[in-house]
Amino acid sequence: MIDVLLGLQWGDEGKGKIVDYLAEKYDIIARFQGGPNAGHTLYVQGKKVVLHTIPSGVFQKHCLNLIGNGVVIDPVTLQKEIDTISPLCPGLLERLYLSEKAHLILPTHRALDAASETSKGADKIGSTLKGIGPAYMDKTGRNGLRVGDILSKNFREKYDVLVRKHLQILKQYDTVPEWESWEAPFFEAIEKMRKLQLVNAEYWLDMHLKAGKTVLAEGAQGSMLDIDFGTYPFVTSSNTVAAGVCSGLGVSPSRIGEVYGISKAYCTRVGGGPFPTELNDATGEAIRAAGSEFGATTGRPRRCGWIDLVALRYAVMLSGVTKLIITKADVLDHFNPVKAATAYIADGKETRELPYDLCGADIVPVYETFAGWDKPVGRCSEYHELPDIFKNYCAFIEKYLGTKIAYISNGVEREQLLVIN
Repeated sequence: MIDVLLGLQWGDEGKGKIVDYLAEKYDIIARFQGGPNAGHTLYVQGKKVVLHTIPSGVFQKHCLNLIGNGVVIDPVTLQKEIDTISPLCPGLLERLYLSEKAHLILPTHRALDAASETSKGADKIGSTLKGIGPAYMDKTGRNGLRVGDILSKNFREKYDVLVRKHLQILKQYDTVPEWESWEAPFFEAIEKMRKLQLVNAEYWLDMHLKAGKTVLAEGAQGSMLDIDFGTYPFVTSSNTVAAGVCSGLGVSPSRIGEVYGISKAYCTRVGGGPFPTELNDATGEAIRAAGSEFGATTGRPRRCGWIDLVALRYAVMLSGVTKLIITKADVLDHFNPVKAATAYIADGKETRELPYDLCGADIVPVYETFAGWDKPVGRCSEYHELPDIFKNYCAFIEKYLGTKIAYISNGVEREQLLVIN
């Protein structure tokens, strides 16, 4: 079976640490969507490591790691990542596999991303400017280049054809980055990529599953950024919910087992887009400071607010979450009271459903208020040590969502993870 791990908010939920922890009981970790806009943070040998493309199970020596067909790959970013973590991860290249059907991000994809975002002015989506959106556009437009194409004798010809198309599009923009200097590093990285283990991944996974191997599918971004079900148009370019595993790895829905869903004990968002529980006040600033809420990929300060149970229940429903994981619980040690949104007043009417268009709706969150706990969660090493007030807070979340909490992360270190169920 394939178990799934994904974020339930707007990304940055702490997926990297959880995958690293869970990877001990899996044979294969597979990324199924997204691109180098992911920033999965781990702490290895006392060092902070941020993974953008490589699956987060790479530091488990027994794990094979697959970058699936649903991922878009920037060869330069991938190579930098390999160079950075190889000293900490002996045998990395022997355990890393790339799907031949994964699409490539070209230098001109990055140029298109930057030019498009700049042209939007105040209406920016909040793109990470990594070229991900344009790469997915070429994929669905049937123009893209894939990993398997780099083995073709006429790869450069295919590349030039696509670049000419991009240059025609770039003519419509007033401001275009000087992308030509990005080409040399791109082709150097392509040469190195040719030496990696490129596989027909859907057959590769099928073989291992039939051999009884266990697989954990790792998502990037968060459910509320899903191209279909997120806060459109302020979303990413792929399916971040559990359904994306099947198309992003080439596996049958019947092979999906447990679905781990991760949520912070509060909410954050990077970039533009609606955020009903955002706190544009001293409390929001205090959450940002206590949680060190700055983007692992971009460094941008994250917008912060109370946990949004309306949006969270929607995400749990979409993916059929069977095991809930709450991260950064220790951050709320600093706050009294603590709040959770349990409904919206949307255009004058109270609802517990996510409106069709959060961007166009007038949303006011309805909060449930909880007393702050009298003992720091961050100092607890066992579930029974948790303060009763915090346990009541968790019990309320479980009842509202209809899903049990399986783990609580109460610090950045790998061992700071409490097993609940």
